[in-house]
Amino acid sequence: MKKTALALLSFSLGLAPWVTQASNGYFSHGYGTRNKALAGAGVALPEDAMGIAVNPALMPYVGNRYDVGVGLFMPNRGFTADQPSATPAGVPFIPTGTYESDNDFFLIPHFGYNRMLDAKSSLGLSIGGNGGMNTEYNAAVFGNFAAPGVTTSPTGIDMAQMFMGLSYAREFSPGLTLGLAPVLSVQRIKAQGLEPFQALSIHPDNVTNKGYDYSYGGGVKIGALSQFNDRFSLGLAYQSRLWMSRLKDYNGLLAEEGDFDIPAIVQVGMALKIKPDISFLYDIQHIFFEDVPAIANANGIVLGPNSLGGDTGLGFGWEDQTIHKFGLEWNASKDWDLRLGFSTANDVLSGTQALFNVLAPATVTEHLTFGFTRKIDQDSSISFAFSHAFNKKVSGTNPNTPFQTGYLEMDQNELEISWSQMF
Repeated sequence: MKKTALALLSFSLGLAPWVTQASNGYFSHGYGTRNKALAGAGVALPEDAMGIAVNPALMPYVGNRYDVGVGLFMPNRGFTADQPSATPAGVPFIPTGTYESDNDFFLIPHFGYNRMLDAKSSLGLSIGGNGGMNTEYNAAVFGNFAAPGVTTSPTGIDMAQMFMGLSYAREFSPGLTLGLAPVLSVQRIKAQGLEPFQALSIHPDNVTNKGYDYSYGGGVKIGALSQFNDRFSLGLAYQSRLWMSRLKDYNGLLAEEGDFDIPAIVQVGMALKIKPDISFLYDIQHIFFEDVPAIANANGIVLGPNSLGGDTGLGFGWEDQTIHKFGLEWNASKDWDLRLGFSTANDVLSGTQALFNVLAPATVTEHLTFGFTRKIDQDSSISFAFSHAFNKKVSGTNPNTPFQTGYLEMDQNELEISWSQMF
């Protein structure tokens, strides 16, 4: 069974070569079209079968159904390297200019399924993904960090993660529902153009240009939904750290010799009917990036021997992120539901961590979203969501390029459509 599930995840990953999302760090801002239209708010609001990825306790309230959809994600990301104030011999710098990443369009599928076992319990399945670490610059960005001709191009990194959640949820007492979802995950990563860092690694042959490497693992997601009355609900969901096998082909690049676990997440929120046909949502989500050294270890330090690949090897310098999510849902008529959302978060990185983050400029902190559901007939509907992540710049310098400043920046747009079928 485990091998079958992992094979399905690997096949899904092949269908979606770049599972890059409008992101908080590299986590998607929402899961499923309806949830994305609410900026990811909804841990206390049952919507569809993709709710397994939000809170598995929601599932007994969505009925027998499946939801399948696809998104068109359009990120703009890159960085600007300013003219160095000086160029002493032996001090590296990035060639002056503005660098824009290729790969600006991505198709992103998702699928959710839920079946009621009885009036109070259900089994479900969802498949979705994360991304946000995808760059490809048609230049030898780090060419001045090594002798001429050593560094290849393009320069960049491609990371994708996909998840399968298998849920069981039950209403154990009036108004209290609990859900459990074992989560299986597969991720892949590829790095290019990082030859100058090989001499600084404990495994110099496993730093760059190794093609894709895959790792597998899993964890668990648990959730609770408390419905106090027909107007007010509270939801809570926690996903454990997903323990992943090592990325051996890049154990000279990633800290802890290729250990790239997926950090834990907790989300708590409320749903309040301010009118019979209007619901207000407010969620707080926290992502524990600092628990994974390959993500959290600082890179704003002077490079030296054995700087990469070890337990204290360079990482992306990301901090934990807390996201505040707000949503409004209006049941405008028997056939139309309208949605609006906004989220805001703290920065995951500071300007001193910019060196490695030219590979993953996760700078965005605010999302504005809207969407709708149109009922087609009694058992089917179509949903749409648009998400915009506002441009955000992070400026700074690095001890390894002390005479040079610059900034990272990113903005994102995403269109998503899905079909829902009750049965």
